[in-house]
Amino acid sequence: MRQRFPAQSVIEQLLHEQGSTPPLSWYARLFGGSPLGVDGMPRYLGAKGEITVGALLETLPPDWIVFHAIPVAGRGADIDHLVVGPGGIFTISSMHLSGTTGRHGADVWVGKRTMLVAGRKVPQLGDAEFVAERVTNLVRERMPLLTPVQPVLALVGPRRLTIADKPEQVKVIDSRDLRRWLVKLHPVLSAGEVQEVSDLVDSPNTWRPLPLAEVDDDLMDRFTVLDARVRSAGIRRLLWAVGGPAVAIGGSIAVLHALEATRLAG
Repeated sequence: MRQRFPAQSVIEQLLHEQGSTPPLSWYARLFGGSPLGVDGMPRYLGAKGEITVGALLETLPPDWIVFHAIPVAGRGADIDHLVVGPGGIFTISSMHLSGTTGRHGADVWVGKRTMLVAGRKVPQLGDAEFVAERVTNLVRERMPLLTPVQPVLALVGPRRLTIADKPEQVKVIDSRDLRRWLVKLHPVLSAGEVQEVSDLVDSPNTWRPLPLAEVDDDLMDRFTVLDARVRSAGIRRLLWAVGGPAVAIGGSIAVLHALEATRLAG
């Protein structure tokens, strides 16, 4: 499991779906049409969030061990990140809130049992609790006295985060504060316990079997290309919205030529 990289599961699903998505016409590309399929945007943003949080977690001190995209029962289901260290065991779910061009996104309001994003209720608190409880039960089969797994919801790019009433179980935090919060926690696990839990998590036998066809050496390269196309489309839409037709057409053509030159050079 240590070889799996952030967002691996969702990227696999996204690229598989993109394989059946017809290419955009030059006209659609000029006006900023998204290269993503009908259901591609949620997966794309999910992948961006997991990659951002994963990069932050990889900067933790060496006495912390980090796992990404752990597959669990259910088609396509996974644990975004699982972290084991002196401060405990944490299942960390990523939630991407900024737009495709990187601008900060929605306001988030958090109560004891409710979470609102841009005024709409979302299920992430309950989902995070469920994942943590599942991992707690799994680990305690082998280490009965171990501390419960702490669910964490890391928000990427919120415009404003308001914690009106702290949830009983889930730690909701801006991803930029995640590393600092983890390393400041009071130690609850010894080095031996950290290693024992990590060995359990690292074993493929602990989780659902992975398909043999899953290995794809250029998976991240393909996602990087798609990411560039999505971001450039977002920029073109922004140009049309704020810059007027003349600026938008000039900027769009320049972006398209740059992408084509990059493709030919590769």
